[in-house]
Amino acid sequence: MNQHSFKALAFGLRHVALASALCCASLAQAQVPPPGVTLYGLVDVGVTSVSGLKSGTVTQIASGIMEGSRWGLKGNEDLGDGYKAIFTLESRFEADTGSLSNRPITGSQLSDRFSQAPLLGLVSPSPQINAVYQAAVNGVDAIIASQFGVNVGTDGNRLFDRQAYVGLITPFGAILAGRQYTPAYETFGTFDTMATQSALSAGQIAQFPAVFEIRNSNALAYRIVKNGFSGALMYAPGEVAGDSGAGSLMGANVGYKNDTFAVGLGYNTKNNELGDKSLTSTVLGASMNFGGSSTVSTLAATFKDDNPTGLSIINNVLEPQLAPVVGPQLAPVIALQVEKAFIEAFKQDGVLYHIGYRYVTGPHTASVAYNQYNDSRPANADVASYGVAYTYALSKRTDLNAVAVRFDNKNLAQVAPGGNGYLGGVTATAATDSTGLALGIRHRF
Repeated sequence: MNQHSFKALAFGLRHVALASALCCASLAQAQVPPPGVTLYGLVDVGVTSVSGLKSGTVTQIASGIMEGSRWGLKGNEDLGDGYKAIFTLESRFEADTGSLSNRPITGSQLSDRFSQAPLLGLVSPSPQINAVYQAAVNGVDAIIASQFGVNVGTDGNRLFDRQAYVGLITPFGAILAGRQYTPAYETFGTFDTMATQSALSAGQIAQFPAVFEIRNSNALAYRIVKNGFSGALMYAPGEVAGDSGAGSLMGANVGYKNDTFAVGLGYNTKNNELGDKSLTSTVLGASMNFGGSSTVSTLAATFKDDNPTGLSIINNVLEPQLAPVVGPQLAPVIALQVEKAFIEAFKQDGVLYHIGYRYVTGPHTASVAYNQYNDSRPANADVASYGVAYTYALSKRTDLNAVAVRFDNKNLAQVAPGGNGYLGGVTATAATDSTGLALGIRHRF
């Protein structure tokens, strides 16, 4: 298969891990440092051991165990009368290799339901046609796999992959433009007990296809925080010539917080490259604080995608590839069947549940959580995770971390634990469970 022919497909299939901290600086009327430019960041690296993989148990040095390693520049200028100009430029890096991107432990391996023609519903009485089906699936999978990782692929290796925006804070809220976190994902991060950190985060069990648009480029957002209430509106045009709705994203969130409890609702909806409604994510969360040292958090999130992004070109790309093999009459039939099979496989319809407890005393922080993803697709790829995370603060800027988590895969699910800064990949076969252990150090500057 000609990989360059799949460039548009690769662009549409990019997914990154649900692994990042929230954009606190982007909230209007939040605490802003003195005028000027600040260099900031964190380095997070450690040792992980993951079981249930094709090669057995794999031990490695990894970057981003609790949080993705990053550096950034942020600044503001006081314009007077309650107005400030702000900007943030934030870049990921991999502390284990020094690169800008990474791949899962399992490399280019995809789940069986994406890589085996019979599981995609591509079955024929003819062994020859079955071989053609599998060859076509392998070709498409090679491009999908090239997007499987963090900041990789056709649209990857951005210098400022995490955030890149400029904005104006006013007495009535903030207006920001650039690459930003989406409203639904911000709500998710607020009510995830782990705040998206480590393999114990709720989002880790729904890595691929991604159930959230974590960040979005070309976004225009309005954000406000006032008297315990917060809210955000975002619109990002797809910037497709002749069709302003194609590839666009809209999102909103609203929340309330006081010293005892917090509640929030977030919503994102995205159109695919044809302008059809694609991934839609809705999150409802709440938390309760007990005496300042103990917090219980819970959330429920629904995900729906009947028109996955980036797959509409499979038919046109495959047809000329197949014509020399099966002839000009059969090639368009098989190409269309393969396209429909991948569209069905990438559709999403599921609910994610999370409940967790965090206890803080002195330098010690301990968290436990249970997460469950109920998949309503034909694959019925249900996943549950549970475990414990512990942090010991050596200082205000440096801490040691330990995480133990178990992933229970059912039916056609094959998710392996990763971290905040990287995807775990897939287990050896469908319904194979996996355990992740991690020890790391995190330093903020």
